[in-house]
Amino acid sequence: MEYVIDIQGVSWIRGTTTLLSNVSWQVRSNEHWALLGLNGSGKTTLLNVITGYIWPTTGDVSVLGHRFGEVDLRVLRQSIGWVSLSLQEKLHGGDLAQSVVVSGKYASIGLYERTSEEEWTRAKELMRTLGCEHLWNREFNTCSQGEKQKLLIARALMANPRILILDEPCNGLDLFSRERLLESIHDLTQQKDTPTLIYVTHHTEEILPAFTHTLLLRQGEVIESGETEKLMNEETLSEFFRAPVVVDKYEQRVYVRAAKRIGTY
Repeated sequence: MEYVIDIQGVSWIRGTTTLLSNVSWQVRSNEHWALLGLNGSGKTTLLNVITGYIWPTTGDVSVLGHRFGEVDLRVLRQSIGWVSLSLQEKLHGGDLAQSVVVSGKYASIGLYERTSEEEWTRAKELMRTLGCEHLWNREFNTCSQGEKQKLLIARALMANPRILILDEPCNGLDLFSRERLLESIHDLTQQKDTPTLIYVTHHTEEILPAFTHTLLLRQGEVIESGETEKLMNEETLSEFFRAPVVVDKYEQRVYVRAAKRIGTY
């Protein structure tokens, strides 16, 4: 299998509104990608296409070597982890942190299955990797926003997915909570059995060096895609944002600021 994600000429149209337009994207198994786009760029729509929750109006989609239309999408989704803020709202706040993590094995809200010692050991290992082992026996609703995100990532990993989508995981976090979460994600990328990661964001500074490739999505269209290092420059990003920006680089991360006052655009 050459590509874990292979999207060719995908469009998604509802009524007179085109939410995705002729999107093509290929992700190899040894790559971690960032998906960068402003609000309303079509990021969530594209994720829903990849996971089979919406069907493209035109184009072809293959995920993990399976072409859509020739595979049971319910089975395929078991190999895709998706961490989003919306999941937090569905979980039971009184559940213990480790129970939230183990429930990911069964894709359930709450833990109702008879569990094994191996599953609890696996949960502890994942929590240790993500720097949240200290939350063991803590109620989920007493954890901070950043701690909850770490637990959700551990939860997604319990099912041993082959693709893990991190959908704007730093939203709502303060500066220091964000950096702690990003450090945990960095540690995750260093594990030998880490799945292919898709990191979704509208902040360039969240794109860690481990995300060697980036897709730039604007108003449902792919503007550029390729090696992150080649895209994170003032010329490309100014064109992408349709506004002049200044790019500052620090420790292999890119910080973007507007070159003029927003009101002048």
